[in-house]
Amino acid sequence: MAGGELEILKGINLEIKSGEAVAIIGASGSGKSTLLGLLAGLDEASEGRVVIGDTDLAELDEDGRAVFRAREVGFVFQSFQLLPALTALENVMLPLEMQGNKDARQQAEHFLDRVGLGERVDHYPRQMSGGEQQRVAIARAFAAKPRILFADEPTGNLDTATGDRIEELLFELNREEGTTLVLVTHDLQLASRCERQLTLEAGEMVAS
Repeated sequence: MAGGELEILKGINLEIKSGEAVAIIGASGSGKSTLLGLLAGLDEASEGRVVIGDTDLAELDEDGRAVFRAREVGFVFQSFQLLPALTALENVMLPLEMQGNKDARQQAEHFLDRVGLGERVDHYPRQMSGGEQQRVAIARAFAAKPRILFADEPTGNLDTATGDRIEELLFELNREEGTTLVLVTHDLQLASRCERQLTLEAGEMVAS
């Protein structure tokens, strides 16, 4: 930057086991979302390595990381990130079709049913509540059978009761599908449900 170098994260060293549920917590500006972006291959680290399974993300170019994310990684965002012109079913089917999955419709219908939206497959995001949209996003994330799921404040835009239901759904699918879950949250109650909490303070890990 014009005023000098801005160091967002420093000295981060962590290992997350397959199937584990881990929460990354910390104050706003502590580097939580940046760390999530690096772990997911959405951003590139200026130094260090991020390895998922046997794949070193630093050895992949942008296209290679995109292919890897499509095959191995799922996302649930605070803002849902649904395509407004597509129905719930089409939103869930889209990443499956991009993978060339011949059973995309059947798989999408299965996971929409799993999240309690089997009767809403033809509804558009604007016809759904925030909690219903987040359930579509969760179905979309799990339908692709990712090795690891990253969730950035998954209950942040929801009321308490709806957030609790989304929380239950995330952990239920995490257990049943064996998917590694890494979530960023300021909700300490949500974080406490994970097997481990990683605390960031000014870009450094201060507890784990």
